[in-house]
Amino acid sequence: MKALILSAGVSRRLYPLTYNTPKSLLEIGSKPILDYQLDALRTVGINEIIIVLGYYKEMFVKHFQQFHHDFKFTIITNHHFFETNTAYSVWQCKDKTDNNDIILMNADVIFPPELIKRLIKSKYKNVLAVEIKRCGREEVKVIEGEDKRIVAIGKELIQENSLGEFIGVAKFSKEFMNKFFRSLDQLISAGGKTDYFEAAIDPLLSKNKIYFEDISDLPCREIDFIEDLDAVQELAKSKYYL
Repeated sequence: MKALILSAGVSRRLYPLTYNTPKSLLEIGSKPILDYQLDALRTVGINEIIIVLGYYKEMFVKHFQQFHHDFKFTIITNHHFFETNTAYSVWQCKDKTDNNDIILMNADVIFPPELIKRLIKSKYKNVLAVEIKRCGREEVKVIEGEDKRIVAIGKELIQENSLGEFIGVAKFSKEFMNKFFRSLDQLISAGGKTDYFEAAIDPLLSKNKIYFEDISDLPCREIDFIEDLDAVQELAKSKYYL
């Protein structure tokens, strides 16, 4: 199993904090956001990381060399990071996963090691980490069918019909990843470079079983705005991170 981390973006919504530092290298507590993810992967023995970089790529490379030399990084460069989104970043990795099962994650989510353990131990081959709650417009929402199966995913779903938020961390089998990349091929060819990667998952849900694990009890948060940064400073003090 490998991890695929998406960390190419500019994060304009966090200006001026991200003028000179990429979002996932902003510090929460005593370490950068990204390090919480890498530490979690380390606890489950995943040491092969595919990471998509763009904005301030050189800062990441220096950080990895200084603090994470125990990982094997495959760096994919999204040269179009200003005008593309996560669908394009994942699509660039289609020849790099080497037919492995994948832990896919956005680099702007802080979560404890228990989340990764929960996904890996899940009886489902394809599973999303979902916080069950009432969602806002900006959050990636999911709709549940029978027996924890996901039947729809996206930001534009009706809030009242949604189960909760997909927080941007998932486990996918190698078989599903192959279908995912084919769906991304179609999306990108149709002009979807600015879409989120969930736009390539949604069309697959009718014929492919993807489930969710409820992580509502864990202190997790996606970081998009200044208020998110303030909130996660407290989250990082939770017993789950000790």
